[in-house]
Formats: sequence, structure tokens, C-alpha cells
Amino acid sequence: MTLRIQIDERLEREFRRLAMQRFGYGRGALSRAAEEAIMDWVSKVKGVMVSFEGDPVEAIDGLLSDIDIDAVELQHQAMKLWLTKVLGDVSR
Repeated sequence: MTLRIQIDERLEREFRRLAMQRFGYGRGALSRAAEEAIMDWVSKVKGVMVSFEGDPVEAIDGLLSDIDIDAVELQHQAMKLWLTKVLGDVSR
């Protein structure tokens, strides 16, 4: 399906740059980025997660591509965040 939209020129340049950085310079990178952006927007508006087709590991890798820490440090930070949320829900 084709969707034609008009957006600010600066936003378009930034979108193209980031889409190519994340999905490569091959065919379909802009479409993949636009589809991901629209799915994110729809899920925020609906308040639910929107499913996607494709490799979930690749999707997670894309989500984590901007993180500059190693996997072990990321696990430690995730554990701290989880504990903060869990212990915040516990009555004292």
C-alpha cells in the first residue's frame, strides 16, 4: 500500500538519515522505518502493543543499536530498574 504525506523538510532529512543508519542503504529502508514509526504511534494512541512481522531478534537489535554499553552492564541496569519498580509496589 502507498501512503503519501507531507512533512517538514528538516524532519524528512533526519528521518532518512536515521532510517539508513538503522536499516542500511538498501531498498526498503525508508518503508521499514516508516512502518515502525507508524506502529509505534498507533500503539501509543491505542495504549496497546502492536504486533509486527519479522525476526524479533533483529527488532530488538535495532531498538538497542544506540546503546553504548555492553550486554552485561545492560543486564545489571535492567535488574536495577526491575527491582526499583517491584520494590516500589511493595507495601512496607
